[in-house]
Amino acid sequence: MKINSHPPLSLAWFIWSLCALFYLMGFFQRVAPAVMTRELMQDFGIGAAALGNLSALYFYSYVVMQIPTGVLADRLGPRRLLSLGAFIAGMGTVLFALAQDILWADIGRFLIGGSVAVAFVGLLKIAVNWFPPRYFAMISGMALFFGIVGAVSAGPPLRMLMNSFDWRSVILCSAGITFFLCVAIWVFVRDNPHERGYADLIKPEIGKAGRDRYNVLQGLVQVVKHRNILLLFVIPGGVVGCVLTFSGLWGVPYLSTHQGLSTTQASVLTSTLMVAWAVGGPVFGWTSDRLGHRKPLYLIGCLGALAGWLVIVFFTGVPVPVLFFVLLLTGFCSGCMVLSFAFGKESVPQSLSGTVAGVINMGVMLGPMLLQPLVGLVLDHLWQGSTADGVRVYKLEAYQTGFSLMLLWLAISFCLLLLTRETHCRQVA
Repeated sequence: MKINSHPPLSLAWFIWSLCALFYLMGFFQRVAPAVMTRELMQDFGIGAAALGNLSALYFYSYVVMQIPTGVLADRLGPRRLLSLGAFIAGMGTVLFALAQDILWADIGRFLIGGSVAVAFVGLLKIAVNWFPPRYFAMISGMALFFGIVGAVSAGPPLRMLMNSFDWRSVILCSAGITFFLCVAIWVFVRDNPHERGYADLIKPEIGKAGRDRYNVLQGLVQVVKHRNILLLFVIPGGVVGCVLTFSGLWGVPYLSTHQGLSTTQASVLTSTLMVAWAVGGPVFGWTSDRLGHRKPLYLIGCLGALAGWLVIVFFTGVPVPVLFFVLLLTGFCSGCMVLSFAFGKESVPQSLSGTVAGVINMGVMLGPMLLQPLVGLVLDHLWQGSTADGVRVYKLEAYQTGFSLMLLWLAISFCLLLLTRETHCRQVA
């Protein structure tokens, strides 16, 4: 082995994949409440607003952690952050699974969100350190793919497991998997190729000496000086907010109440949206890299997603095959949001890659963080007193009013995207 040789892609993919599995588990926890809304409402005696808050607590802590996570990934390296994050995520999952009242469940969700917040930024930092730059947009899409696999496993498979086991036992098993990943990441993952005896792929200024030149506040100030970053902080939240508010919480009760589907069938349809999202991410990233443009593809994806959501929300009585196709198209177009990370990375100096990833990922999670509880508040406000098995039932008009908030943010995202400056897939800063 020669120190001047770059690491083989097989080793880079192995190290990256271990971290991606932690991101997968984080996405599983993010979406799991969507198929257990009835059980959670019954166990804790709560309505839509409290359930929305329980789910959104994951995002509250997730968002708060993004900026310090991004800067710490630059300063300390992703290995320690990912290992510690996986350990705390496992503890939070145990607490959520064993909670006997809503307060402890809320604390568990809060711990899970704050700890898995390191996963995506760590993945992007590993990608910067271990892969040639031309792979970055595609790897960002692959990261989303891993996450959506976790989300899909929290759909029909989780629902089927819950038909045989109670939700607490299933969530407790997921905690065991997370603890296993904590150990695996600590043992096998390294921050840079030179720690495995290979030549580093990044320039010296983003090594430790470069990281020591700025503190958390200075790094953040440097990032937000760039116009693209301010816009990209808001834009992806509209895309992701729609997907995770629908598939992550309110889509299953909406489809089962107003499309005549069973809970299992509704979870299959919402998982369809997530699968298409997973496929769309790598496709948008790869296509963008090949064409040498970020902005046009991002605009096309946003417009397609907006059209799809208009059909899903406001066209009632749509045949299930047509609804299935529209969900596929909407999810695929939503994959355009992965371009935010390559777009942002190319808009700032390379030494700030972790910081900019944290800032943009914070904006990504603002969408579901705000929209999930807001939709719940609208549903409770427009609730007319109907219940089924002790769980509130909401009218179609209530869902349409709540979902309109999602469409508004997505429309704003499209308009803001028009104001961004194209990078042509090059490091322009």
